[in-house]
Amino acid sequence: MKSTKKKQKARLSDGVRIKSESQYSDPVFKQISLANGTINRMKKEEIKEKLAELKLDTRGVKEVLSKRLKHVYKKQKLTAAKVKCHDDIMSCDFLLVIDFEATCERDNENYQHEIIEFPIVLIDTTKLKVVEEFHAFCKPTFHPKLSTFCTELTGITQRMVDRAKEFPDILNEAEMWMAKHHLMDKTSNMAILTDGPWDMGRFMYTQCRMLQMPFPRWARKWVNIRKHYANFYGIKKMNLGSMLNNLGMTFEGQQHKGIDDSRNIARIAIRLLQDGSDLHINERLFARKLQLLALQSPYKDNKLPTIGPVTKKRLSG
Repeated sequence: MKSTKKKQKARLSDGVRIKSESQYSDPVFKQISLANGTINRMKKEEIKEKLAELKLDTRGVKEVLSKRLKHVYKKQKLTAAKVKCHDDIMSCDFLLVIDFEATCERDNENYQHEIIEFPIVLIDTTKLKVVEEFHAFCKPTFHPKLSTFCTELTGITQRMVDRAKEFPDILNEAEMWMAKHHLMDKTSNMAILTDGPWDMGRFMYTQCRMLQMPFPRWARKWVNIRKHYANFYGIKKMNLGSMLNNLGMTFEGQQHKGIDDSRNIARIAIRLLQDGSDLHINERLFARKLQLLALQSPYKDNKLPTIGPVTKKRLSG
């Protein structure tokens, strides 16, 4: 029975054949492979000319442009052959881009960070655009007075946090906002997207532990866009500014301001989706008994949870 499923035949859906991973024998995939080889041998200016002819974005380094051209050729050839790949089906309908800002000192060694800015930028992966935003500042309780370094870095002033609600209230508001948009429904197909593992694996975890709060279920796994970016374009991991530069973009707004960072990460995510990347969940927390976090002593130790990779196969299995 299992082997029959593995060797399942292509289904017909509106006249389109859907190919499984084991069924790449269709001649169209050989054509795509040959086209990819040709693109690999092209110079950057030649790739830009082809993209310009197709009225596509010509900004970015060669690796980015090469991937973009390969994707459009693949789409054209699969459409002409009426073949649809499972690889082209989006893993998530919505992506929630989150980039926290937290209290900090110039020397952060053994420092307990508290979240002071909570932004969410909501991307509709079907429409390939930002559709909603949530934004709030949080009043810190363990470090109520912001350091000069923190204010200079983030642009967040003492007055902003003094007038804000404390983290538990803001988390509740964020979850109410998510529920309003049906993102908390059991049938919701959404994922958190961050620039690296730190927002959930360090800031959210530390915040919940300090306040002895249960860790939110929706924050236990996420899309690490920095990993996706490097793997998809075949280049080394880099920070937000460098990712934008490699795409031929510039940062919009104020760096290290949570909502502006989130908006720029969203721009990168949309560009990745347009270029053919499937931004599936690729990281999660492996800390035991996260649901008991509220019962742990906030200062028992500074140990952070283990963060591990999640494969697409594992998600679907």
